[in-house]
Amino acid sequence: MENFKGLGLPASLADALDKMQFTTPTPIQAQAIPLALAGKDVLGTAQTGTGKTAAFAIPMITKLINSPECAALILTPTRELAAQVLKMTRGLLNKSNSIETALIIGGESIYKQNAQLKRRPRIIVGTPGRINDHLTRGSLKIKNVAFLVLDETDRMLDMGFSVQLDKIIKYLPKERQTLMFSATLPRNILKLSEKYLYKPERVAVGSTSLPAIKIKQEVIHTSPTNKYADLLKELDVRKGSVIIFVKTKRGAQKLSDKLNREERSADTIHGDLQQRRRDRVITAFREQKHRIMVATDVAARGLDIPHIAHVINYDLPQCPEDYIHRIGRTARAGAEGSALCMICPEDNKKWRAISKLIGGKVAVKGNAQPDEADNQNLPSYQDAGKKRYKRYRPKGRKTRR
Repeated sequence: MENFKGLGLPASLADALDKMQFTTPTPIQAQAIPLALAGKDVLGTAQTGTGKTAAFAIPMITKLINSPECAALILTPTRELAAQVLKMTRGLLNKSNSIETALIIGGESIYKQNAQLKRRPRIIVGTPGRINDHLTRGSLKIKNVAFLVLDETDRMLDMGFSVQLDKIIKYLPKERQTLMFSATLPRNILKLSEKYLYKPERVAVGSTSLPAIKIKQEVIHTSPTNKYADLLKELDVRKGSVIIFVKTKRGAQKLSDKLNREERSADTIHGDLQQRRRDRVITAFREQKHRIMVATDVAARGLDIPHIAHVINYDLPQCPEDYIHRIGRTARAGAEGSALCMICPEDNKKWRAISKLIGGKVAVKGNAQPDEADNQNLPSYQDAGKKRYKRYRPKGRKTRR
């Protein structure tokens, strides 16, 4: 599949692709779209930023145009990803199609969402918790859903949505087409695919445990005392927009306030903010009103802002896979970017797990080196990736960030 022509797409959808300058499909699109157009269930994996949304949106819209009685449901783990998926989908819709859409996510007025649902939308994008709320209330009917998409399924399970997913599936017709996308394929995802998908076609593009090639990865060894000062030095020598990841909501707000007192033009996003505020933060950052956005892992997936030049892991992620997603916020769509990890001695266990996952050496920045005792705990990069990766997850990890 060298282009989108010859797929027999509806004329309105083909026109929309031309207007959006979608000419050459990405690898995941080239593999998944023909299968989905043929009515197959698809189990797909690919790195972040590879065009997965269009890979399911194009066949979905085609099905809805050809079958006016059908509807589609897209489930995502986060509100931001849901909003981004809907924005992309609306861009592919032509006014002549008159296909109504709805965004059903937590943090927004349920009454406004009821108004959306009364218009009988045929494309519903939402998060499992709020979708389940509407199903329980009876304000959402999905018996006519013939196309189901589970996006970032591994993340949904990490966030504890497995119970909600099972409940939602019970409301759906058994005869439907289901596309499931996941950045990783651990055993629980494969087990879930056996429950939800029928004879799925397996689609995999690249390594899901390796960052994009054009991301320059570096680490700096520091200490809790010197960490903030080292961060300021790094910000001074870098140009362009920066997203800084921290582990807690309180830490994100505190660091953002501290940077603003230094006149560093920063804003923050985390799970305690109301949805309207989160939307304003992302919009302002997208429009480059602020150079820095301090974030928890709520922004680790689904945030597609092309001008992000640098990702700084001020705190390492709680699980290694989130490292891939965090640094995937830069180097989008073939661009170049950089990622920096700030590692204190107490971070060695987490860094060792990340190193095993990515299986490659990362440059150490500056003259700072870990103590000899710490050095013994760091992974041997020659052996990295040879042993079976065991996921590191601390006890009592909270699902809300």
